[in-house]
Amino acid sequence: MAKEHNEEKPKDTQPDESQAVDDTETIKSELAEAKVRAEANLAGWQRAQADYANYRKRAEQEKSETVKYANAELIVKLLPVLDDIDRALANIPKDIENVPWVKGVKSIEESMLKTLEGQGLKAIDCEGEEFDPERHEALMTCKGKEGRIMQQVSKGYIYNNRLLRPARVIVGCGDNEEANSKKEE
Repeated sequence: MAKEHNEEKPKDTQPDESQAVDDTETIKSELAEAKVRAEANLAGWQRAQADYANYRKRAEQEKSETVKYANAELIVKLLPVLDDIDRALANIPKDIENVPWVKGVKSIEESMLKTLEGQGLKAIDCEGEEFDPERHEALMTCKGKEGRIMQQVSKGYIYNNRLLRPARVIVGCGDNEEANSKKEE
């Protein structure tokens, strides 16, 4: 018996020209799409890097601010103590101002002020200055040059260039002796 061979004739392995053009066009379009995706990915990565760098800068700045103003709450709580010491020293009778314990209290006040100044605290002395609502709190008005601070009731304080507490003041309202004497003339 003779075996039958169903041999198919080998197909032509050479693609025809139209198929080659289609494959080239497909590859070119896929390559163009891949380039677009790569460019989009690169742009996204660059944005992410920039966002991260900005985040790090912002976080470092916030940390710096937190450290810089960390003592503010404690200092605010100490200000009434400073006010009390200041009032007490201002009302010491002349006959005992040279007593050693009075000198000791003055020394304690100076030491406390130097320590707080070393931390960035500055007192606002404003008597005779123009009233500034950003730095002063007007408690009342009195006769005197209008808009001028006639008396400082309590000191204001600035901590690291930030207002910690406004100075409490009495402001002139314009009814002063100079104005009266000009009216009489």
